[in-house]
Amino acid sequence: MRSVTLLIDKRLEMSTKYKKTLENDTNKVVISKSLLDSIKIIKDLEPDLIIISDSFDDDLSDFCKQVRALTYNMRPVIVALSKSADSGDRINILNSGADDFISEPVNLPEFKVRMSAHLRREYESNLDLKQLLPNKNYSLRAIKRICCRESSWSMLYIKIVNFEDYKVAYTELASDKLLQTYSAIIKATLTEKDFVGLIDENSYLIITDNLKAETVAKFLTYAFDTVVSKFYAEHDLNRGYMILQGDEFAGKRANFVHVTLSGISSENSAYTNAQQVMNSLMELNSMANLHNKSNYILDRLKIPGEHSLQSKKYNNKILIYETDQALCTLLNTILDLQGYDITVMNSFAEPEEGETPALLIIDAGDIEKQNGLNLCYKIKNNASLSNVKVIVTSAVHDKELVLNTGADLYMPKPYDVSVLIKWVDNLMREYNA
Repeated sequence: MRSVTLLIDKRLEMSTKYKKTLENDTNKVVISKSLLDSIKIIKDLEPDLIIISDSFDDDLSDFCKQVRALTYNMRPVIVALSKSADSGDRINILNSGADDFISEPVNLPEFKVRMSAHLRREYESNLDLKQLLPNKNYSLRAIKRICCRESSWSMLYIKIVNFEDYKVAYTELASDKLLQTYSAIIKATLTEKDFVGLIDENSYLIITDNLKAETVAKFLTYAFDTVVSKFYAEHDLNRGYMILQGDEFAGKRANFVHVTLSGISSENSAYTNAQQVMNSLMELNSMANLHNKSNYILDRLKIPGEHSLQSKKYNNKILIYETDQALCTLLNTILDLQGYDITVMNSFAEPEEGETPALLIIDAGDIEKQNGLNLCYKIKNNASLSNVKVIVTSAVHDKELVLNTGADLYMPKPYDVSVLIKWVDNLMREYNA
């Protein structure tokens, strides 16, 4: 997961320069040009590093106090940028909660290295020293960021069941080795774009993409069952279970450890906060628990089996509703050359029954009559046509007005025809997927 740096600076040129210097594959830089907006960003993203400039009229030390009070439970690094070189200002701002003070103009290479060092220390301060993975607070922060900013993701929750019994039977040293081995397997399975962190000592959170979530789940359950036998004594393996020794657990039978893995996806449900995500993961995880065997369960959309083997015929039919005759002729000619079945409509009438197109290109029409917008609204509220893709073009540049009718795409006039054709290709693929 990329770290997040919040740059609070109302100067366009300087903030852009700093962002270009600091942003890379491992660090996302978010600029806020308003102190009020920055408060919301801090709550939503919980940035690792906050850089505050004195480009605002407000006193910098007062704002540092506000940010530090707001972030007491997440403790990000706060760096103050100021044109002042006075030692008194430095001391006042550092006493107000800032971790570092940099006088402008800055040396950009040094600035980059110093901020990287702050981010590295922030990350390392959130590592579990035993498994060298981010701790629970950092993992929950990762969930929060994903829910706020990403539209496509999968999350996996892995729990090692019967771990406490294993720790009692084989001592903490052996249990640490088990955890470290499995952590290494998890990290080796993922890429730099994925995230893995701890929820508890024996439970993990993985954030990855939808395409490989099930592959990861399948491998990690298989890998655990493959290696775990190496962590038992031979007599326990022969017996098929552990016996917990000592006064408290005298003669207590304990099952071997195994993992339960649950997974959810943004494609199947909408999640707005970390608590919703964890509740769903834990509910699914309890359903995945099998006796003495690792197992995984993923949240999937229900797929009806009826007529599932029927192939879908590719629909390449496009209807054009365009009042500008020259533009209408141009679109008709170009899209026909692209291999689409084009029909030019002479009125704003709905398609006839049995002639369902894949895509409509509709001119919004006169601002008062709004013929095109009314047509789009009717089509999107017609059960038999609601899946048809609609592009609405308009000389009236009111995006919200157009999209509120149900249009899939709003194209302001005048537009580049080549851009429109790219969108046509994308929407046709979506319709026929």
